Parts: sequence; structure tokens; C-alpha cells
Amino acid sequence: MKKQIIIVVIILTVMAAGCRSLLGKDSLRLYDLEADRTWVGEEALDRLRETRIVVVGEQHTNAAHHRAQLAVVQALHQAGKEIAIGLEMFRHESQADLERWVAGAIEEPDFKTVYLDNWNFDWDLYRPIFLYARQQNIPMLGLNVPRNLSSQVAHHGFKSLSDEQRAGLHAVVCDVTPQYREFIRQAYGAHAHGAMQFENFCEAQLLWDVSMAKNAVDYLNAHPEATLVVLAGSGHARKMGIPTQVQKLSDLPVVVLLPETHGIFEADNTSETDADYLIRP
Repeated sequence: MKKQIIIVVIILTVMAAGCRSLLGKDSLRLYDLEADRTWVGEEALDRLRETRIVVVGEQHTNAAHHRAQLAVVQALHQAGKEIAIGLEMFRHESQADLERWVAGAIEEPDFKTVYLDNWNFDWDLYRPIFLYARQQNIPMLGLNVPRNLSSQVAHHGFKSLSDEQRAGLHAVVCDVTPQYREFIRQAYGAHAHGAMQFENFCEAQLLWDVSMAKNAVDYLNAHPEATLVVLAGSGHARKMGIPTQVQKLSDLPVVVLLPETHGIFEADNTSETDADYLIRP
């Protein structure tokens, strides 16, 4: 009898955990940076219903940030929105592989190899998002540029690209706000190792913003009822990044969310010039 009770308790615990993981629609909490208040559940969803692009930032190695991203995807999906997931982590040239994944036409070990060819952060951090998209048949969109393109710009500048390579991109120059320039300079210090001129490195960073914005806008123009949830590093996700480039290409409404994180994204160090909302745990 005790054994049966223990089994029942375990089953109920697992079921409860599964229900909690799918409570995005009801448990979503968004701190409004402009209004200085928190919206919960349906009121939080109301802030996202009319937008076409929801950009959700991340620190790539922070598992809590990826859980917050999944919560947003779940909330919109459970609310009946037609959604797709746009990925900084995948090059646009890998789109066929993403479609095979969502369709269940490729097994996880093989897809993981594709993922690691596109992105060099732990698959397990992103796996729940990819599994949810597969289970719910949510389209996934590769937004980023070919690796050789960004490398060429980083070393030789945007002007070094051929007309064919530029294909539909407006001119990329390092003409950004002082705040964004400082962010890019910090990234330059962490990654450039003196091998690239700063202006070229800056153009390479902007090339990602421009390309991701263009691919996002192209998708939404082809799918006028859809909302695209864009997952990207916090630098690209901030209003000065991808959203600024979207505004140059279209009048599609964009909302920016950053996961509230102690010492990183908080109400007292993040403003409405960075994002619209903080996702609260």
C-alpha cells in the first residue's frame, strides 16, 4: 500500500511540474519600465498582443534567461497567437535544417551537430525551446549572416563586400548612439584581440543587427498574421540594436523584453531606452 501511495505521489509531482512548465500564459510577469508597474497574466499578454516582433534578450550562458524566453513563447502560443521563433543562433542559410527539426524529420543527435555548427554555446541551454517548437509545430527562423560574411566585415569593413554579398542590405557604418558604441567597444575588448580595427568590428556587429532585422521583416511581410519572437543576445536585443534596424526597414511594431537579473537587468539600471519590459521570475 505504501509503495502505491509513493508511486501516486511521484506521478502527481511530475504532473504538477509539467503543468508549471506550461503556465506561461497565466504566470507571465512583465515590469513596465516606462509606467513603473508590473503586469501579470492576461494584462501582461495584452502588452504583447498587438506587436509583430517581440525581441527577448539573453546572456547566452544564463539558463534562467532561456527559461524566460521559453515562458514568453509559451504564453503567446497558449494565447492562440500565430507565432514563429527567430534565432540569432542560426544562420539564415541553415533554414532548411530548422524546418526539418520542427517537422520531426531529423533526430536530435544529428540536429545537435547542425546546432553546434551554427552556435558554440551548450545545446542543453537552448534545448527546451527547440523541443517546445518541435512539439507545438512552431516555425523557427535562422536570422543571422553566413560566418564568412561577418568575418570579412570584421577584418576589412562593410565596403569590402561585393554587390552580391550586400544583397538587399542598406549600407552598414558605425554610426550609433554613444551608449551602443560603448557596448560594442566592450565587446571589442573581449573578442577582437587586436586583430581588427574597431570601426570594422563595429560594422560586423551592426551587420548582424541589420541582417537579423531584414530577415525578420521579410518573414513577417510574407506571414502578415504572425508574431515573431526574436531570441538574441542582450546587446543585439536592446532597442539600439535589432529594433532600430527594423524601424529603418518597416513600421512593424516591436516590443523589447529583457529578463530581470540581479546586478545586470534591474529597474534601477535599465530604462525604456533599452527595453520596454523586464521579465520577472
